[in-house]
Amino acid sequence: MTMSREALRLVKVSKTYGTGDGAVTALDGVTLGLEQGTFTAVMGPSGSGKSTLLRCAAGLDRPDAGVVCVDGTELTGGTETELTKFRRGRVGFVFQEYNLLETLTVAQNTVLPLKLAGRRVDRRRAREILASVGLGDRLGHRPHQLSGGQRQRVAIARALVAEPRVVFADEPTGALDLRAARQVLRLLQDAVRVHGRTVVMVTHDPVAASYADAVVFLADGRVAGELRGPTPDAVAERLAHLGDDLTAGV
Repeated sequence: MTMSREALRLVKVSKTYGTGDGAVTALDGVTLGLEQGTFTAVMGPSGSGKSTLLRCAAGLDRPDAGVVCVDGTELTGGTETELTKFRRGRVGFVFQEYNLLETLTVAQNTVLPLKLAGRRVDRRRAREILASVGLGDRLGHRPHQLSGGQRQRVAIARALVAEPRVVFADEPTGALDLRAARQVLRLLQDAVRVHGRTVVMVTHDPVAASYADAVVFLADGRVAGELRGPTPDAVAERLAHLGDDLTAGV
């Protein structure tokens, strides 16, 4: 059997929130395929469906229609228990809000996904990952003792420690200063180039998007284009045209 090179495939995925006159279509028949070992940024105007796309792709939300496959496994047909087990084994998610537990140390927060999954905790490997993100001397610290950039790096270490096939990141640099943002983006690049992971990142920042291999643009819940080898200027220009098209009703 030929193994797919695709880490993520969405086929005609739709998601609507609310009912009747108040219904909002967040995703409208999105079809998308991303190869293993790539770094993709997802961009678009506010309300274009970026975060919904990420959450459906990661198995955190169920689409109303369509198929989602991660690492060759379809997510849209299983039970909630099966979905949770799959996510813990093969999906990493980096939230903008970090989602660290204040009562746990940096080291404890990092290995929490392994404990929840009932997997063996390799503390030496966890220390290596934390050292690689510049937190080797912060293992015993708690989240309130860390800067925003350090907390985000803990969140990335936590996402990587389970060795997921795909890492989803929702605005991972949105609350960070320029220096911390660059560190986080380089870590995500390393996850792809050094460790062979696939990274999918939602961002509003053209500079952050330029760290990716390609940018997928969304508008009104649909894929509105793709840009490979992005530069900040090229991304900003494409976003501006996207806004012009929407204003013009195209």
